[in-house]
Amino acid sequence: MTMNNKEKNLEFAELKEKFILLRAKGYSFDRLTKELSKSKQTLINWSKEFEEEIANLKNIELEALNEQYFLSKEKKIEVFGKSLSNILREIEKRELSDVPTDKLMELFLKYYTMLESERTTPKFKSSSDINESKAEKEIFHRLTTSVSNTTIKPKLD
Repeated sequence: MTMNNKEKNLEFAELKEKFILLRAKGYSFDRLTKELSKSKQTLINWSKEFEEEIANLKNIELEALNEQYFLSKEKKIEVFGKSLSNILREIEKRELSDVPTDKLMELFLKYYTMLESERTTPKFKSSSDINESKAEKEIFHRLTTSVSNTTIKPKLD
């Protein structure tokens, strides 16, 4: 049973999607050649054609890993702040002549420094700044969409 053009196009599109996904996961061209049964040159061409899609997928994966393994800025501030408060409460209970106090002061300064490094200054925008920024993004989107729609794409094998 032979496939019609629509089925072939769908299969080809699915193959390209699989290529983008695997390339974003870091598969080498040699490995992809075996996996997808395509020539290395074809895969290199696809890599250039879908460079932005591959980069986006890599960034999505990286963002998920960051979210899973690293504390957000807000969570760091919360954790450092709680630790700092606990240390400060403990220091207040101690006599200054107590030997471990210097260690508590050292911890206090360490956590204070870490908390300070996470400090950010909020940057608020006026309504007109927000509207201007949205208008610029919309113009940029229209320009890039119209350019990508008029770009002549090379025929792939």
